[in-house]
Amino acid sequence: MRKNQPKSFYDEIQMVKHKKSCLPVIGWREWIELPDLGIKRIKVKVDTGARSSSLHAFNQQVFEQDGVQWIRFQVHPVQRKSDETVDVLAKIVEFRSVRSSSGKNSMRPVIITNITLLGFTWPVELTLARRDEMGFRMLLGREAFRGRFLVNAGKSFYNGNPKRKRNISTKKYMSAKEEEK
Repeated sequence: MRKNQPKSFYDEIQMVKHKKSCLPVIGWREWIELPDLGIKRIKVKVDTGARSSSLHAFNQQVFEQDGVQWIRFQVHPVQRKSDETVDVLAKIVEFRSVRSSSGKNSMRPVIITNITLLGFTWPVELTLARRDEMGFRMLLGREAFRGRFLVNAGKSFYNGNPKRKRNISTKKYMSAKEEEK
């Protein structure tokens, strides 16, 4: 038997536990930025089961300029809200057949854009799809974070949670509570 060869399954697990990773850890939900698209923050589902990443895009208009295909579309970056809209223009890399979570194949436009997470920025491929019925506006597939991050499926928001804007009635309630003290 070689010197570092595990003797049993338990020994093998212990060897894995002792190895330290140099990769930062992210959770199954994170807040990211898409700086090239003008999106300051969007909540993503980090999905190790999905190969590609997908962004909710509506009002998609494909056009050609100087022999290059472009797409104009809109994004609602905040989950379950449609009052904030970001207008985007991006170059199409290709159209790709993608199988959805329901098992249906569809041809989707693919763009490349930068993503920022935990202070790191790098380019990712995004397919554009209507994600109205989905819980998240963006799905971050494993190709986007492979070799960059480890995923802790039991935790969320290693990147922090943005401060919520309090509505006026909450502010009034809080100030009334402070006056009572």
